[in-house]
Amino acid sequence: MKHFFNRRENIVTEALDGLLLTSSNGRLARLDSFPDIKVILRADWDKSKVAIISGGGAGHEPSHAGFVGKGMLTAAVSGEIFASPSVDAVLTAIRAVTGPKGSLLIVKNYTGDRLNFGLAAEKARAEGFDVEMVIVADDIAIPGINQPRGVAGTLFVHKIAGYHAEKGDDLTTVAAHAAAAACDIVSLGMSLSTCSVPGQVHEDRLGADEGELGLGIHGEPGVERITLQPVADIVATMVARLSPTLREGASHALLINNLGAVPPLEMTVIANAVLSSPLGRRVRLIIGPAPMMTALNMNGFSLSLIRLDAVREVALTAAVEPHAWMPAVERHEIRIIAAPRTSAGLNGAAVAGENTRNRRLITALCEHLISQESELNRLDSRVGDGDTGSTVASGARSVLARLDMLPLDRPAATLASLGDILGTSMGGSSGVLLSIFFTAAAKAMADKADISAALLAGLDRMTFYGGAGVGDRTMVDALSPALQALESGDITAAARAAAAGAESTKTMMKARAGRASYVGERDLAGVADPGAVAVAGAFGVAASLA
Repeated sequence: MKHFFNRRENIVTEALDGLLLTSSNGRLARLDSFPDIKVILRADWDKSKVAIISGGGAGHEPSHAGFVGKGMLTAAVSGEIFASPSVDAVLTAIRAVTGPKGSLLIVKNYTGDRLNFGLAAEKARAEGFDVEMVIVADDIAIPGINQPRGVAGTLFVHKIAGYHAEKGDDLTTVAAHAAAAACDIVSLGMSLSTCSVPGQVHEDRLGADEGELGLGIHGEPGVERITLQPVADIVATMVARLSPTLREGASHALLINNLGAVPPLEMTVIANAVLSSPLGRRVRLIIGPAPMMTALNMNGFSLSLIRLDAVREVALTAAVEPHAWMPAVERHEIRIIAAPRTSAGLNGAAVAGENTRNRRLITALCEHLISQESELNRLDSRVGDGDTGSTVASGARSVLARLDMLPLDRPAATLASLGDILGTSMGGSSGVLLSIFFTAAAKAMADKADISAALLAGLDRMTFYGGAGVGDRTMVDALSPALQALESGDITAAARAAAAGAESTKTMMKARAGRASYVGERDLAGVADPGAVAVAGAFGVAASLA
């Protein structure tokens, strides 16, 4: 696995300094014991309220330092990657932020954290500090285990304890709310990969078609492996494990946590699956989806739930300073607003009409483009992002699906309708460009019934908006010479010109438009532009029908 870092031994301290340098208005600080003792704390802290301290090993960013700020943590103590901070580090944090009202330690249920935070608490009490500790053990992955792990649900406790501390409650009250919350949290994780520690050799224990349910946030093995399956099925399995642990009839807050490497697109698919499941009906507040307690670059997510009451709801929705905390939103239905409608039919008032010759031509063109999907994708994978064939085929299929609705007996209206269809169904820049082409051609055709001149007018508008011309290694290299040749009325000559134009793109070593403009000369050599190939093929089909 590849990682961005300088030296493994400096990665945590450099990351913490990066956080401090980018925190707003210098609201965070570190103690001068850095880097041996890594404590991040509120720069504005005056010890007038209960201090909330948490921490643990690095690698869970933005936890823990990312949640230091007004309304949440007062200080965070960091160890090295996946290693608990030392007793001295925790004790130093307690001394730095604990005032007359005392401090609360929030600890995830791992042996190293319990021991180091616990001994630090005892030493601090011996020095006269008023210190309480709450242990969070929210992971339900392993049934019946005596010491469940503390995972992302710990963030609920940070938020609730931080709220009560900020509003001035005493230590006994803050600790009671935190402890009660910890007892009402359940979490479960799922991942498609283990995590990779910078500077260490990575070995993924999962096969290409496997995922793991119940991984720990340090990459500990999950309770079971499952085959790769649609996210709705994965979520259903997790819901089946989580639901029996929830109190019947109660409302809950749900935290959807990205364990590090799941793209935002997929996280929102996961969120939709969870909130569409039976579990979604039991959720009142939603936090996320977001990376909040990660496991480095683990390609997974976790779900955490806490039972709500009126006090917890206020605590969880209260505004806080740390940007890493995602504001809670109330569960709601999707709002749907009617889209503006044009008058009946495609392209305004256009009404279906029949013309056997035009139907035959459009059908043959579309079927040819669909048949070339794989080949055009293959070409585009060499010079672009590999989807030209799929994009073109999608547009062709949409045209065929609407063929009976086209005003085939009126050329200008047919061109306008094709522009409408491709503009909404084809996608990408190709869809927009072809929509411009047919829309402008329709306007010209309505003004003067000359198909060759109309298509050239469409080309003019397409190149004006698209910015590509002949020699730029795009579909224009085939389309422009073909339409110039078509002015004579010879479709066979137009087909030959299109084929020659497409062939010429093989020797163009520099693309000046489209995705190919980001590709080097070595990769372009000898490969025809897929858009130009599609155009040449279309003219070839048209010539064969003439």
